[in-house]
Amino acid sequence: MQSLFVEGSSSMHRLSARAKLIALALLGILLFATADIALLAAAVAATAVVYLSIGLPFRAALARLRPIFLTIVIVALFSLAFNPWHEAVIALLRLTALMLFAASVTATTSVTQFMDEITLLARPLERLGLLRADDVGLAVGLVVRFVPEILSRYHAIREAHAARGIKLRPTTVLVPLIILTLKDADNIAAAIDARGIRRHVD
Repeated sequence: MQSLFVEGSSSMHRLSARAKLIALALLGILLFATADIALLAAAVAATAVVYLSIGLPFRAALARLRPIFLTIVIVALFSLAFNPWHEAVIALLRLTALMLFAASVTATTSVTQFMDEITLLARPLERLGLLRADDVGLAVGLVVRFVPEILSRYHAIREAHAARGIKLRPTTVLVPLIILTLKDADNIAAAIDARGIRRHVD
């Protein structure tokens, strides 16, 4: 499987996974606590600097953000259709800043580090009998690993369509993408059970 993690020695790489996740949570709170467009624009600029400093080539850095940014633009346009223009701009700036910092965290934190921190965070809930912390950590790790894999499969399907001269349609892309993803998920689940990683509840 591919990974979103990028080897490097930037300041973000040197921060602990816990510090980055706490910073991400605090940033999200602060972004939604203000509606000042100037402050939000400054946050976008600051998080863009952080993202571009992690060591990715410029084109590769932009390519990673394209699908997410497209979604953000759609949300902003939807907001514009039902709200004043400044509210749509606020939504766009908030989500863009959050996306840039989240992308920085993801690119500088390994899957193992994510799993360890999420598992530790879930321990108190496990003591209350609400869930299994190891299973939650494993689930988060698999989600992080599946994202680039799904994107890679999407690009492969799109290129196959272009090579055959077939027009790209949602139905012709989503169906094979879903089938391949479910097949991978089934294979991974079988491998996890075979190794006894996931505990069963009797």
